[in-house]
Amino acid sequence: MRSKKFLKAEQAQLVWDVPGLVAGVDEAGRGPLAGPVVAAAVILDDLKPIKGLADSKQLTALRRERLYDEIRAKALCCSIAQASVEEIDQLNILQATLLAMRRAVLGLRLKPTKVLVDGNRLPALDVLAEAIVSGDALVPCISAASILAKVTRDRMLRELHLQHPEYGFDRHKGYGTAEHLRALQAHGALPVHRRSFAPVARALAQVNDAHGVRA
Repeated sequence: MRSKKFLKAEQAQLVWDVPGLVAGVDEAGRGPLAGPVVAAAVILDDLKPIKGLADSKQLTALRRERLYDEIRAKALCCSIAQASVEEIDQLNILQATLLAMRRAVLGLRLKPTKVLVDGNRLPALDVLAEAIVSGDALVPCISAASILAKVTRDRMLRELHLQHPEYGFDRHKGYGTAEHLRALQAHGALPVHRRSFAPVARALAQVNDAHGVRA
């Protein structure tokens, strides 16, 4: 008779060591005060290795851009999705992030047998999935996803800068830097600002107080 310990180990192998395509998933833009949260899913091609994959935050902007092009050219398939500012304010940033991740996975041309997600929370998926803390620095397919997500979002914020240069989006990418907070106080919040985030809510309250409008 097999021991319970052996059965447990065998079950773990059957569940997690499933052969087939593996997709890495990561996001960019959970912390900023403005803009969407962007997620990417990537299935790499073992026959076309990509050198230098790493956590996107540890790479220079130029290196990220070059790797972005290489990933798009060499990956078996990839998908980039987002959750809007309105969805972030309605759902909260965690749920909006998980929604963007789910959209990215569903957008893949090929269906993976397993999904590896950076962090400690998983989106709702109909395939096996595993959350890996610091996965963007440990797992190549997650690193690739982090690069696609960050480059895509950074490009969005540079476009936003062209429309509203007074906010400095090209420099802080929507994060709550001192420069960004000063711009919020001086110019108020734009439609792309996340109203559920405290610094934006305070800026809106100051504008309302200045105009005698009750929240």
